[in-house]
Amino acid sequence: MKLLAISDLHLASQANRDALLALPSYGADWLIVAGDVAERFDHMRLAFEALTNRFAKVFWVPGNHDLWAIPHEPGRPALAGEPRYRALVKLARDNGVVTPEDPYQTWSGAGGPCIIAPLFLLYDYSFRPAHIDRAGVVDWAREEGAVCADEMFLDPAPWPTRDAWCDNRIAETEQRLAEIGAGMATVLVNHFPLRGDLIHIPRAPRFTPWCGTRRTDDWHRRYNARVVVSGHLHVRRTDWRDGTRFEEVSFGYPRQWDQSRGMAPYLRTILPTPPDDQTASPRR
Repeated sequence: MKLLAISDLHLASQANRDALLALPSYGADWLIVAGDVAERFDHMRLAFEALTNRFAKVFWVPGNHDLWAIPHEPGRPALAGEPRYRALVKLARDNGVVTPEDPYQTWSGAGGPCIIAPLFLLYDYSFRPAHIDRAGVVDWAREEGAVCADEMFLDPAPWPTRDAWCDNRIAETEQRLAEIGAGMATVLVNHFPLRGDLIHIPRAPRFTPWCGTRRTDDWHRRYNARVVVSGHLHVRRTDWRDGTRFEEVSFGYPRQWDQSRGMAPYLRTILPTPPDDQTASPRR
């Protein structure tokens, strides 16, 4: 029995959908899906149905692509912001998928016990140089062509800004995490990395403002994380901080994975700890 993880399935791509549907059954294994499944509800449903048929338990946290307010979808009114998130939560629950709004589950298999905590935190543009203020950060990124499409597609309604939505999510999440029993280990799951020093994107160094918040820098210590799982960067790698393992588990766009191998080799083992996870390293 293993706890596995993957993110950034990006099912708008037919190749990625085919890879998803080609996955075998994993029996008693559990799966974490760390966001960016798809922009469309029908593709989200496809993922939830396919994965719950292959794994004993599935967890999902939203990525920015999941929250994009696309103009319309067949048979469904356009949804944005909080209403879109709540509709995705309902869709996940209808398919038996555990969301950030559900009670935390306990992993009792090898490497446990651990509380698995799916998080939805967004970002607040604080991953930026000290000399760049919030008002100027998008222009700073634009100077090198690094502006995220979220500026057009991720509507934070009813919150006035994505920063404000992030503030709300952090406050709610801190309260819930504080209720975990003292000494209980956790697996924290968030689409965005929890620390700025884990962002390795040399081809787009000014993309960092859309990659998380400095307010979670110490969460792995505060909440006794054995492992922290994230995606978003499309740079698969393992890192260590203060004895905590950080796993970036992106699948990615078709050009970013070997189509001759399929999706299965990209499912990352979270627990028990894989033997190759003793040092920091990128993964192919």
